Amino acid sequence: MRGAPPTPPAGVTYEKDGPLLRIVGQFRGFVSGPRELGLEGEALDRLIARQRDFFAGRGEAVEWKTRSHDTPAELTARLRAAGFAPEDRETVLIGRAADMAVREPVLPAGVTLRRVTADADMRRIAAMESAVWGQDWGWLADDLIGRVAAAPDEIAIHVAEADGEVVSAAWLVFRAGTEFASLWGGSTLAAWRGRGIYRALVATRAALAAARGVTYLHVDASDDSAPVLRRLGFTAVTTTTPYVWTPGDRART
Repeated sequence: MRGAPPTPPAGVTYEKDGPLLRIVGQFRGFVSGPRELGLEGEALDRLIARQRDFFAGRGEAVEWKTRSHDTPAELTARLRAAGFAPEDRETVLIGRAADMAVREPVLPAGVTLRRVTADADMRRIAAMESAVWGQDWGWLADDLIGRVAAAPDEIAIHVAEADGEVVSAAWLVFRAGTEFASLWGGSTLAAWRGRGIYRALVATRAALAAARGVTYLHVDASDDSAPVLRRLGFTAVTTTTPYVWTPGDRART
């Protein structure tokens, strides 16, 4: 499940640098490696510096995605030393699609779920996310539009709406050649939280995954979502933390 979806959106490229996969052309760079990098000490420092300097040359931030069971254990300390800062840790959970799909979605009165593909709906999703997080998430609309255009069979995007307003959104990403699909999104406007919308979106996407023959669902869950998913039957297997370098931070490295 590491790495990138099979089909990159237009303008996005996948590159290899030693053991790493580097994704270029998104709203910020992305780097991911295997569980065992096979490098330590100064060799690891050079690998880290190359990623930082590559994106510095582009004037872009870069995320290095780590997992708590990755080796060498010194990786995160060396990322910090190179100027990368940790963002919020998430819990990686796995569940069987068929088990999650048996739950009939139950929604609050006046809320409906709808699968969307139109560009305008992606912009409405980005506006909702911007309201939830208090920052500009306009990049998300471009990302989702690009994914749908490049490989519509690899992603299924759903919105929850009330009186014509998007109050929550989530998407399902299929990974050809694996037994997995990934659940992403799920952010909900504050006034609509705790009313079953997130659970309904999980069940809806699980049913779609099961119908496509997917065995397992994977989620990188926030501290808010992880307890809900555990109650639904998902099992925690590890944690993941993004380490991010941002232009302007280099002077402090």
